[in-house]
Amino acid sequence: MRTDRKSGVSGAVTWGLLAAWAANDLEEIATMAGWLRTARPKLKDRLPWVPDRVWERADLTQREVNTAIGLMGVLVAAAAADGARTGGRSAFFRTTLAGFGLHGVVHLAQSAAYGGYTPGVATSPTVVVPYSLWALRRLRAAGIPVGGARATAAGLAFLPVAVAGVHAAARVLARPRTPVA
Repeated sequence: MRTDRKSGVSGAVTWGLLAAWAANDLEEIATMAGWLRTARPKLKDRLPWVPDRVWERADLTQREVNTAIGLMGVLVAAAAADGARTGGRSAFFRTTLAGFGLHGVVHLAQSAAYGGYTPGVATSPTVVVPYSLWALRRLRAAGIPVGGARATAAGLAFLPVAVAGVHAAARVLARPRTPVA
């Protein structure tokens, strides 16, 4: 495995982010749209205070899911590339890595709260969390600062903004086109 001479961080650390993300998101592509349709009644019962318009927006077509995941893939690929370019020192890479690891924990918490399977939970304890912890250890071993309240806060802030942004863009991009007369 090739290691960056300056940082001691291999490409497996930086490009591993994209690979781990792909594994998690292939699970989500395969399950999200169908799961949302079948889980909606149980979710509405458990969360009666959520307005109907939120549930309506949560009805995602497979095309919207695919588009949102593809857009997130562009962000993750850019972060991995920036991490590779900087030997893991990029703030963008480290923030994305922290957000990715936290997102794995969120998947686990969602499934616990739901009381069953939720999309992305199968690969969270098997790929997302182990990769994230391993990558953070590799960065620390290379003398690259990670963690702390600031990085955690940035990851927590970045994650919902990125998710909301790609879903909003996907809703527009995946909208069926009407022929122009």
